Amino acid sequence: MATKPYRRPARKLESTRVALAADLRGRLLRRYKRFLADIELDSGEIVTVHCPNPGSMRGTSKPGSAVRCSTSENPKRKLKHTLEMIRVGRIWVGLHTLRANQIAAEALETGTIPALRGYPIVQREISTGQSRLDFCLEGHPQDPRRAWVEVKSVTMAEGSTALFPDSVSARAKRHLETLATRVEAGDRAVLLYVVQRADCLRVKAADEIDPEYAKALREAARVGVEIHAVRARVRATEIRLERTLPVMV
Repeated sequence: MATKPYRRPARKLESTRVALAADLRGRLLRRYKRFLADIELDSGEIVTVHCPNPGSMRGTSKPGSAVRCSTSENPKRKLKHTLEMIRVGRIWVGLHTLRANQIAAEALETGTIPALRGYPIVQREISTGQSRLDFCLEGHPQDPRRAWVEVKSVTMAEGSTALFPDSVSARAKRHLETLATRVEAGDRAVLLYVVQRADCLRVKAADEIDPEYAKALREAARVGVEIHAVRARVRATEIRLERTLPVMV
């Protein structure tokens, strides 16, 4: 099915950032059991770190690639280090899915994203009765509707096109269906892609990987779910939002 831009062309955003401390450097040896990765440090020591990404990490798990990890001093943690980013070409790609929610929260609270500006109340992890969505916005002076926002972290790309999902995701499809029910109930509903890599110019559903998700995305857009995307630049010390991106639906 042919695609067309769902939203306006990319526009630069005001500075919004989340601080990081990804000081541990090394090379990826392997990622396995979904949430584990072995890293060879610059010293030659090999350590196992937590991999906070449940997807396939297609295109972002090449052995030998430079990586950076954060370090936790929590004594209750089994693994002290967390894989934060991997080098792909000339850019860092953020692998920590929760960082997408953190930068989205900052953007929503500061009004960085034009389409989601003006809500003084930002609630996180709110149940809709069917499932939980990442944010619920309220109190807009010109729009009495609640605005439900679900965030998806995007790391896979082909050329300059970011693709989601990188593996079949029944959960992501279910979130789209939940957003559609919020529109039917009279609310705003928004899917927000956070692209954690600075080399992409647009976002598109990965039809070849999950055709059911792609179909659900088009149906959600048809019934009024708003589809937006923002791009972030990932560095060892911060994740910074740069611009909005068009979404191809």
